[in-house]
Amino acid sequence: MNSLRPVRRPALALTDLGFGAAQGGNLYRATSDDEFVAAVDAAWDAGIRYFDTAPHYGLGLSERRLGQALRWRPRDEFVVSTKVGRLLEPSPATAHLRDSEGFDVPADHRRVWDFSRDGILRSLESSLARLGLDRVDVVYLHDPDDYGDQAVETAVPALIELRDQGVVGAIGAGMNQSAMLARFVRETDIDLVMCAGRYTLLEQGALADLLPAATDRGVRVVIAGVYNSGLLASERPPAAATYDYQQAPAQLVERVRAIAEVCDAYGVTLPEAALAFVRAHPAVVSTVVGLRTASQVRETLRRARVNVPGDLWEALRTANLLNDGGM
Repeated sequence: MNSLRPVRRPALALTDLGFGAAQGGNLYRATSDDEFVAAVDAAWDAGIRYFDTAPHYGLGLSERRLGQALRWRPRDEFVVSTKVGRLLEPSPATAHLRDSEGFDVPADHRRVWDFSRDGILRSLESSLARLGLDRVDVVYLHDPDDYGDQAVETAVPALIELRDQGVVGAIGAGMNQSAMLARFVRETDIDLVMCAGRYTLLEQGALADLLPAATDRGVRVVIAGVYNSGLLASERPPAAATYDYQQAPAQLVERVRAIAEVCDAYGVTLPEAALAFVRAHPAVVSTVVGLRTASQVRETLRRARVNVPGDLWEALRTANLLNDGGM
């Protein structure tokens, strides 16, 4: 651990709202090329300049679509992040099937976990080709949950090498947990992390580890999964709402409905409050929201402009529906 490293970070202009491009990889259902381009155009027109993607999203489809949608935009005016850790290998034997990991695309490739130095380099090279870019601004290690030691000892040093060479602008890790992200913050020289689902209006686990560590070490935090993969996305969650990409347990649905009742009493909707809550933490520099259509972009921007009364948070704490330590 390099406890004496400086906290100075590379210049990185992340807009406070980021465009999550997983839906461009046909997450859950198909999205047309025209729909996705229209969503990117609407985001651009509204001033969003941070776009996040990954090879995992639609077996490369999201990266290809995002690259095409940004092709004619001035390169110095936007930030693109992608991820490494899953190599895409051709799989002709399964090409007649559909992808088994939630994306409505042919299973003509398979994901191979690889956090070795060579795997990092190969993954980034392939991503650049799909994106049609000569550089990316941010590279995250993607879900290294089962590869923690290798990620710390091998993958992060490979990313540091790329950053030092100027091949990438900033490096970090993106996960659906906070404990290992906190380990990266404490033990490695990363610039930022993307935390999905562990700091939301529903759950605040990242307050116990990641957010204090990031504040102490000067590491930026990007929040994704602000709606807990769907559970907080509507004014009243249906019984079949999703949580962590699966059907939400009934007790969580009931808890969220109780949160929604309190929000309603203060004149705001559940998704409006969910978006405002995560954006208020001082360590959070950007909130990435998954967007599929131009109408979703417009609705997200409308939600982001809503003035949520501060008394709402205290009311949720009093009802034992918010555990943020009174921030």
